[in-house]
Amino acid sequence: MDAVEVTVVELRRLQDPVRSSLVALLERTGAANAHPSLPEPQFLAVTQRAEAPPGERLVLARLGDDLVGCAVLSPSRDGSTVVHVVVDPTVATAEHALETALLRRAVEETPAGSPVHLWIMQATAGDDARAASEGFVPERDLLQMRVALPLPDEVVAATRPLPTRSFVPGRDEEAWVETNNRAFAGHPEQGAWTVAQLRERMAADWVELDDFLVADDPDGPGLIGACWTKVHRHTVPILGEIYVIDVDPRHHGKGWGRSLTVAGLVHLAGRGITVGMLYTDASNTAAIGLYRSLGFTIDHIDRSYERGAGPDPDRLS
Repeated sequence: MDAVEVTVVELRRLQDPVRSSLVALLERTGAANAHPSLPEPQFLAVTQRAEAPPGERLVLARLGDDLVGCAVLSPSRDGSTVVHVVVDPTVATAEHALETALLRRAVEETPAGSPVHLWIMQATAGDDARAASEGFVPERDLLQMRVALPLPDEVVAATRPLPTRSFVPGRDEEAWVETNNRAFAGHPEQGAWTVAQLRERMAADWVELDDFLVADDPDGPGLIGACWTKVHRHTVPILGEIYVIDVDPRHHGKGWGRSLTVAGLVHLAGRGITVGMLYTDASNTAAIGLYRSLGFTIDHIDRSYERGAGPDPDRLS
């Protein structure tokens, strides 16, 4: 590890040549693991300067002229820090040594005494052991679930139909944000969208308005809910994701969550997609039960680990 140079930079100050190298690293790693290297908010913060929030930083690892790894440090509203570590799978170093070095440096960069949340994509028992050796304990599992498309006719027939239409820019932003934030009140990632953030996200090159379904409330202003879908064309197989699904709490208990999920999956199947996908918290037993009833099974787990104290000088020496 002596040949690896580690530096820290504020993400908003990242120079374009370094940003290009970082994007290439994320793409290489994602292709090797058949899984995104970072969740979308962090990926957009890295790849699009306008998406980088204040305080977001990078720990960069270089081997000679090559960028071979990074840790992304994202400050949370509660004062904690979220850390993601990405290492080039082609780098010939001692197994996991570079990941450990990046994680330790990232922890050194967090405020003393504040919690640190380490996310590992496609977590394994080996990841649990390595995280534990650095003082982290599992705290949250995010399940990626998949289902074959099209859904069986009997599944669709057993679902209460709900009329949907495509999202209309300039008309639906405020209604969607209000519905989403009520539906996800208190959620660590999904519960505090703004209209500006929605518009930024909708400017992404993958967004197609026909894939963003909303259901109007026939009894008043606003929406019953929405099902925003996303097609991952660079995966094998191509995945059709239920990207965001929300039902206004005023309409809970009427089966509209199932209706919107099925509407999204039927829409994706109509586009020729043969595998549907979504993410859900392992603690959300009601949602998991719903998705299993539609035929979803767990493909893998992305796991968050928490370290409740600040840097430990003995551990980091």
